[in-house]
Amino acid sequence: MPAYEERLDHSVIASLIEPGSSVLDLGCGTGELLYLLISDRGVHGQGLEIDEHAIYTCVARGLNVYHGDIDSGLSEYPDGSFDYVILNQSLQQLIHVESVMADALRVGKRVIVGFPNFAHYRTRIQLFFHGRAPVTASLPYPWYETPNLHFLSISDFFDFCRHKNIRIERAEYLGDGGRVHKFPNLLAEIGIFVIGGRIETSPGTEEADK
Repeated sequence: MPAYEERLDHSVIASLIEPGSSVLDLGCGTGELLYLLISDRGVHGQGLEIDEHAIYTCVARGLNVYHGDIDSGLSEYPDGSFDYVILNQSLQQLIHVESVMADALRVGKRVIVGFPNFAHYRTRIQLFFHGRAPVTASLPYPWYETPNLHFLSISDFFDFCRHKNIRIERAEYLGDGGRVHKFPNLLAEIGIFVIGGRIETSPGTEEADK
């Protein structure tokens, strides 16, 4: 396999997962994150991916990856069958966001969600001054080629979890210089969240600043 340069979001996600856990990576792509989790954290990992060519790469890495469409649901997996379900850079590409999220929370004891923040200041500047769909490091595709169906912000995700009564256990924010600690909805390019079951409140986290 070609050399792989570890991505910051992958290393952050790996740090959030307990060694030896069972993991289901939804939309695992060519398997870089899953390979990292297995090799560095000793997880028992499985992937689900719709792109057959990406699956060939996963198989070449020795990964256990199945062909399937996340939007079709996870009915074949019993409740609580994984310690973690991962949706990294795939949430914004889903058609049925609510049903997939509900399924992920059913199948996983915890769910890790990572997505590009559409409210990042560079995106705002491009929209304001150029009046065109932005192209940035975290949103690298022109509008006519993008696989993204939803363009959400970090604040949007907080609102979604509040509306759906989903507990946010931890949030990490990443920019081009590393972790972001202030004004994440403005300064972070990527948001990563650990979410659990449904409760009345979400202790231990603070809503992102505008």
